[in-house]
Amino acid sequence: MKTIKHKQIAIVGGGPGGLTLARILQMNGASVKVYERDVNRNVRVQGTTLDLHYDSGLKALRKAGLMDAFNASYRPGADKLCITDKQANILLDEFAIEEGESARPEIDRGPLRNILLDSLQPGTVVWDSNFASLERQVSSIKIEFKNGTTADADLVIAADGANSKIRPYITAVKPFYAGVTALDGTVYNSETTVPGIHRLLNGGKIFAMGDEKSLMLSAKGDGSLSFLIGFNADEFWVKNSGIDFADKMQVLAWFKTAFAGWAPIWDDLFVHAGSAFIPRPQYCMPVDQTWEALPDLTMLGDAAHLMPPYAGEGVNMAMLDALELAECLLSDDFADTHTAIAAYEKQMRARAAEITQMTLEQTAVLHSPRAIAHLLEMFRPVE
Repeated sequence: MKTIKHKQIAIVGGGPGGLTLARILQMNGASVKVYERDVNRNVRVQGTTLDLHYDSGLKALRKAGLMDAFNASYRPGADKLCITDKQANILLDEFAIEEGESARPEIDRGPLRNILLDSLQPGTVVWDSNFASLERQVSSIKIEFKNGTTADADLVIAADGANSKIRPYITAVKPFYAGVTALDGTVYNSETTVPGIHRLLNGGKIFAMGDEKSLMLSAKGDGSLSFLIGFNADEFWVKNSGIDFADKMQVLAWFKTAFAGWAPIWDDLFVHAGSAFIPRPQYCMPVDQTWEALPDLTMLGDAAHLMPPYAGEGVNMAMLDALELAECLLSDDFADTHTAIAAYEKQMRARAAEITQMTLEQTAVLHSPRAIAHLLEMFRPVE
């Protein structure tokens, strides 16, 4: 690890990618701090369950020495999938990925974060550190946070997600709108609040498709369910819709109109949603993006290659980025951090380009008349 020996590394963002990188670097003696905007580790972790893939997310956990902790925390059976049409007619049920390298075990975001946090040395994560700006000093980078604190580092890694504030310091390339807008929500205590959907969900996932629209639901280990509604829309639909997304009845009225003909059972999601809905226009980085490597600044995960969620690759890509960046920084094959970062970014961009193209194709087909046929082709067991 001659390229980073005696260097202070700052990782901005405490998601799975940033924490995985911190863990692997610390295992090898590097000096690392993670700066996270959440005020503490107990802030509620939102989002669906995560399916980790053998050659990316799970590969990173293996390298990090955390598979025992993962095996004690993942949710067996959560990979069960039910595909329905818009009337909730079941078209494929109880599908689950086989064991081995094709398996995609599911884990909730909270337990995954806890596994990674617990693996780090005490004091590694500096909470309530919302990035404001950075400035190059004579021999280091000064990072300023919105709470007025600062930090100095020799190397800064942006792991700050889709709306990365550090990415513009690296490249002027910006994301484009992918043509689909999503709306996500959560229902707590689903067994009692939405029993019909809860039974259909059966601890796994539901993909309901129709009319070039999607409704995806995931059971979570805390008894809640999360759901994501996707539809083709203008880039500025959220602003122009006039909907108050904190008002469940307004959102329900919109859903009953926009999703006219969908089974009444889905209305319960809106009636019993436990918090405000979050609209998410889907953006994507260009497949052919490139930039010149810097000696002291790089990025991983959504900050580097944001893409829609319809291929389940986001967290896996971020964790694999973390592994590959760590390997480059720790390798003695590179003379300095500049060449190590350049090598990492070259392979990361090539890998991301392939996955991004696949994700864009998946996003388009899931919001097309072929959605159900496509899913059945993907998931129906070969006879």
